[in-house]
Amino acid sequence: MQVAPSSSIDDSATGQPEAEGVYRKVTWRLLPFLFVCYVFAYLDRANVGFAHLQFSKDIGLSDAAFGLGVGLFYVGYMLFEVPSNLWLARVGVRKTLLRIMVLWGIVSAGTAFVHTPTQFYIARVLLGAAEAGFFPGVILYFTYWFPAARRARVTSIFMTAICVSGIISGPLSGWILNSMSGLFDYKGWQWLFLLEGLPSVVAGLFAYAYLTDRPEQATWLSDDEKAFLLSELKRDAQTKAGRAHGSIWVALKEPKFYFLTFAYFSVPWASIVVHIWAPSVIQKSGVTNFWHIGLLSAIPYVVGAAAMYLLGRNSDRMLERRWHFMASALMAAFGVALLPAAANHAGVLVALLCVATAGYLGMLSLFWTIPPAYLSSTVAASGIGLISSLGQFGGISAPTVIGFASTHFGSSAMGLYAVSVVSILGGLAVVLGIPARAISERRE
Repeated sequence: MQVAPSSSIDDSATGQPEAEGVYRKVTWRLLPFLFVCYVFAYLDRANVGFAHLQFSKDIGLSDAAFGLGVGLFYVGYMLFEVPSNLWLARVGVRKTLLRIMVLWGIVSAGTAFVHTPTQFYIARVLLGAAEAGFFPGVILYFTYWFPAARRARVTSIFMTAICVSGIISGPLSGWILNSMSGLFDYKGWQWLFLLEGLPSVVAGLFAYAYLTDRPEQATWLSDDEKAFLLSELKRDAQTKAGRAHGSIWVALKEPKFYFLTFAYFSVPWASIVVHIWAPSVIQKSGVTNFWHIGLLSAIPYVVGAAAMYLLGRNSDRMLERRWHFMASALMAAFGVALLPAAANHAGVLVALLCVATAGYLGMLSLFWTIPPAYLSSTVAASGIGLISSLGQFGGISAPTVIGFASTHFGSSAMGLYAVSVVSILGGLAVVLGIPARAISERRE
């Protein structure tokens, strides 16, 4: 009688303990490193909010000009996001992340040497072009390893990197601005870009050596574990087969695709307040020490991390995405809408930023469980990339609106009210525009 190997995943009545072991191994192999990469991504994308406290006077930026510069990041991002995702599907994640991270690290560090608004604008466009494809690429990469019923919790954990980045970025950026200004004749904001940009270059080189493109190529999995993963992913694809899109052009003919795109358009509106304008809002409430601003700006990310994880876990448990997204949108809208009323109260401002951050992060993580479950595997690469790319119009318009309001009305209140309205409309786009039956997910 032949004895089954100890690595077999079918040696129990249900297979569940073994399945958990396989997914645990995959998660611990892939997620920690991708998590760190995403921390670097948001650190390099959002540190301009802290640099703005110091460098706007040096290069002559008004609030409106700064808002335009922030928005220009998304122009470069949009232009290269879909091509990057299609390239990842063709050549794999290792080569794709090598290119993305090395380039964005170089551009981010190079922002230390801008001297004019025009140079700042160019640097932001180049940073967006360099980073384009990282986030949707990782979302696509998860579909190669995890079935839909597990992706919300994996995505939520991955996106907690945004919170970690915010927790790190505030105190670190504040300390750099306070302590390193004048060292070797460089300003504090120049050191900020240099020290926070270069680690991404190292991470990109490591990604090429460390990651595995597909389960069948994973030398760190047994043959039984590979077969199990591939069979689970095949079953997942079959669940969506009845609603499969033959090409992205077929998907583009469906109104649901545009409801999804508008829903994602609403997410950057909330993110701009949290990532870019929060330091300025805190400073205007009367806090002038950069280190203290950094510490206060870190608090909302701690709350946001817990809220995002709980929302993702509950969404997976109920296998419900739409109303969880709507609840997150309402939290973001509520927190942002009340910020102008608390403009002179730093403690209340931080509490409202906690609510807004929890809502924004919930929207972001929950949204990206929907397109992979809605789109067939044949168009997932282009579909996810296109939704993400078109949604970046929100990243262009939001900072421009807030910056314009700050410059021309002497207050950002009108811009913040606009953010609240767009957040609510984004939630309604998912609830009203995407029927529950259109999201194909199976319970394990």
